[in-house]
Amino acid sequence: MSLLKPIVPMLLLFLMSNYGFSQGGKKIIEQFSDRSVSGEKISSWQEKSFVGHTNYSIIEQDNNYVLHARADSAASGLFKEIKYDPKEWNYLSWRWKVIQLPEKGDVRFKETDDYGARVYVVFPHFLKWKTKTISYIWARKLPKGEHIPNPWLPKNAVMVAVQSGSDSLGTWITEKRNVYEDFKRIFGAEPPNVGAVAIMSDSDNTGGVAEAFYDDLMLLKQ
Repeated sequence: MSLLKPIVPMLLLFLMSNYGFSQGGKKIIEQFSDRSVSGEKISSWQEKSFVGHTNYSIIEQDNNYVLHARADSAASGLFKEIKYDPKEWNYLSWRWKVIQLPEKGDVRFKETDDYGARVYVVFPHFLKWKTKTISYIWARKLPKGEHIPNPWLPKNAVMVAVQSGSDSLGTWITEKRNVYEDFKRIFGAEPPNVGAVAIMSDSDNTGGVAEAFYDDLMLLKQ
């Protein structure tokens, strides 16, 4: 069991990388097809290991390059600093495809805090213990549409099940979340500026395998 995963939001504050670029009402965070070589280093993201290493690599699939993540009893995430006002760029969009969920993963408990896929949005505070995060997850048990406090940081970190269960495993799904409204609904306040986003697949607490693909992370204006 990793005792480090709860401090992911604080760790993100120390990671530096490049911004995406804007095209009118769309700001691209990452399109992995911009890399033309399979397995090329993901230079605009930084990895933080908690237990071992989730294997992240860029591979070709269906004439496109995407990020592949596979965790074998491991936990590490990819982090990218990108500062923006969520009231202006209120939507976060991405594509993902989960192949395998951790067999015993359950968001309610510390000892089963494992996920096939999740996308973090981090709202930093100069007092790091007040940093807040929303983690959009592909849950194993939590019903789609529900949210629950993270068992490690119940006051500051919330997980939202945007997908759940095994019915859609192996299928690419495009997600679009109004992060601005989600923050207000969950925390009951206006959100501060976003400071970073992160991607993570992990299976360190329960063992076994978590496997997923990610692509096309971008910000959208309403």
